[in-house]
Amino acid sequence: MNILTVLTALLAPAGFICISLSLSSQPPTPDPPLPWSPAAAAKYLDDRQTWWMNWPDSARDHQTFCVSCHTVVPYALARPRLRNVPGVTFPDANDTKLLENVTLRVTRWKEMQPFYSDEKVGPQKTAQSRGTESILNALILSSFESANAQPSDALATAFRNMWAERQKSGPAKGAWLWLNFHTQPWEADDSPYFGATLAAVAVGLAPGQYAQKTEIQPLLRDLREFLLRGYEKRSLNNQALLLWASTEIPDLLKPEQQRAIIDSLTTHQQSDGGWSMSTLVGPWKRGDNTPLETKSDGYATGLVCLAVKQAGVPETDVHLKKGLTWLATHQDKSQGVWPGYSLNKQRAPTADAFLFMSDAATGYSILALTTKPKDQPTTQLNKSTNEKSAINGHD
Repeated sequence: MNILTVLTALLAPAGFICISLSLSSQPPTPDPPLPWSPAAAAKYLDDRQTWWMNWPDSARDHQTFCVSCHTVVPYALARPRLRNVPGVTFPDANDTKLLENVTLRVTRWKEMQPFYSDEKVGPQKTAQSRGTESILNALILSSFESANAQPSDALATAFRNMWAERQKSGPAKGAWLWLNFHTQPWEADDSPYFGATLAAVAVGLAPGQYAQKTEIQPLLRDLREFLLRGYEKRSLNNQALLLWASTEIPDLLKPEQQRAIIDSLTTHQQSDGGWSMSTLVGPWKRGDNTPLETKSDGYATGLVCLAVKQAGVPETDVHLKKGLTWLATHQDKSQGVWPGYSLNKQRAPTADAFLFMSDAATGYSILALTTKPKDQPTTQLNKSTNEKSAINGHD
C-alpha cells in the first residue's frame, strides 16, 4: 500500500478539506449537475423586480424608487450571473430602468430627497437613509460593472458619495449610519455592520482595481478597523457577511480568522444540510409574538454557502456539499423561488411583504450556486472541524 492510499484512507472519513493537494492519482469523478432551474429563478427575479419598480410604496422623488435590501439588491447581485446561462432569457428593460434610477439618484445626489426623512418618520432617518442608500447605489453599480475595464462616471460618483457619508470619528468610525426600524435581518441595531460589509463588497467588485487605488487606502483602513473590532462577538449572520467581504477585499481577514468563522457556521448547520436565519441572527422576538421559523431557508443557506465557497472551501467538503444540495433541491421549480421567512411577524400570503424574504432567499441562493471560489491563500478547515461527523441538529 503506497503513502497516498494510506493518507486517503485516514483522511476521507473525517471529510478533510484540502484546496490544493490531490491525494489520488486519478481525477475525481465530477458530481452530476445539481437539479435547479436557472431559467425559473431568472423569471422569478424579473417578475419581482418589475413588480417592485412599479409598486406605489417603493416610489420616491424625481420618479425614482427605493433600492431595497430584500428585492432590488439580490436582483442586482444575482441576475447578471444568469446572463449567459443556456436557456435563460435576459430582457433588458429591468436592468435599464434600475441603472437609470440609480444613476439619476447618484449624479443628482444633493437634489434627491432621502428615502425616509426626520420630518416624516423620526429622528436620524434622514442621515440613516443617506448612509444606507450611498452604499447600496455603489454596490448595485459595482455588480453590473464588475466585468468592465474601468468604473463608469456614475460608479466613480457613487463611491465619492459613499465615502462622504462615512463616520469620521467615534466608535463607529469607518462605518455608516444605517436605517434602523428595529427589524431583522437588515434594519436593526446591529445593521450598520451589515452595511459596512456591503460597502467592502462594493469596493471589491468594482472594476479597474479600484480597491488598490492609493487615494482610498486610508478609507479602507478605517473600514477594516471597524469590521475587525470585536467581530467574534457579532451575530453569525454578520460573521458570514464579514467572511464574504473578506473574499472581495484582500487581507481583510487572516486565513485563521476565516477558518474560525467557517467553523462556527458549520457547527450551526441543520440536519437537512441548510441553515436557518433565526439561528444566524440569534435571540430575537417577533413583533406579533408568534414563534420564529427555525427550519432552513434560502437566505441563510445561500449566504453561508456563498461566503464559504468564495473563501476557498471546495464543493466536495461534506458541509458545503450538503448546503449546496439543500439549495438545489429546495427551489420551487414551478415558480423559481427559494423559501424565505420573516423574522419580524407571521406574514399573510396576501400581504405585499410576504415575498420579501423569498426575494432575498432566491438572490443569495443563485449567488451560492453560481459563484466560483476566489483565489484564497489556504482556507482549510482544521481537522477538528471536519471530524464533526454529525451536523447539528425587514421583511
